[in-house]
Amino acid sequence: MNETLHITPLPHRAVLQLEGADTKPFLQGLITNDIHKLNAETPLYACLLSPQGKYLFDFFLVQRGDSILLDVTADRAEALQKRLTMYKLRSDVRITPRADLQVYVLNAPPTAEGIFFPDPRHKALGIRALLTPEQAAALPATPRDMAAYDTARIRLGIPESGIDLLPEESFPLHHRMEALHAVDFNKGCYVGQEVTARSKHRGALRKTLYVVEAETALPAPGTAITLEGKPAGTLHSVQGNVGLALLEIEKAAHPALRAGNTPLTAHQPQ
Repeated sequence: MNETLHITPLPHRAVLQLEGADTKPFLQGLITNDIHKLNAETPLYACLLSPQGKYLFDFFLVQRGDSILLDVTADRAEALQKRLTMYKLRSDVRITPRADLQVYVLNAPPTAEGIFFPDPRHKALGIRALLTPEQAAALPATPRDMAAYDTARIRLGIPESGIDLLPEESFPLHHRMEALHAVDFNKGCYVGQEVTARSKHRGALRKTLYVVEAETALPAPGTAITLEGKPAGTLHSVQGNVGLALLEIEKAAHPALRAGNTPLTAHQPQ
């Protein structure tokens, strides 16, 4: 029996289009992943970092013909376009917002018109789709609200732009970005590479992202997590009684963690 097709709109996402003869070499010198892996069948997930190795943007890259489409959080799309424009100098690269395309998630690949690709972070996150409103309306799919998608994302330990991944604050390896296939340590230089490589090869991470759960609803994102009254980390994404938290590794397994007044437990995502 065929699986019922579900569609979840992601209105907090936007699409930029890059085209021009220098697009791939231009991106190769900037992003944390290897652009040479990108082709019509293989999408990429990558970050753009500051020179100090801190997270600025994360996005999906999809190749269609001579163009590369970036699926990025909407409230950072304009800033990403400005940052790319600053770097491109005289390179033959044109960067255009694609306001005609909206981002969706499907639980299975459809046979329909549109741009569809598997989420490169984790297969359980389904199929991402870049569609016009007309293409989305034509899909024989049942709408699903974002809470179900968000809960699945959190339980898989996958950070969200602007909630878990904070511009100018987060470091990619603290948020398991290597495990999510966003960082390639075998490619050439990119912005922020030296700090990222040093963190990897010294093996000196003191904190990382954990899935946390409580018996009752968790407090709001940004709530401090403590252990016996001392700082242990910060709560980020929350959906009911499950969330993501950036925790000190040596304290994460302790049973006395609290977010505000709420007891919680932490475990590493699979």
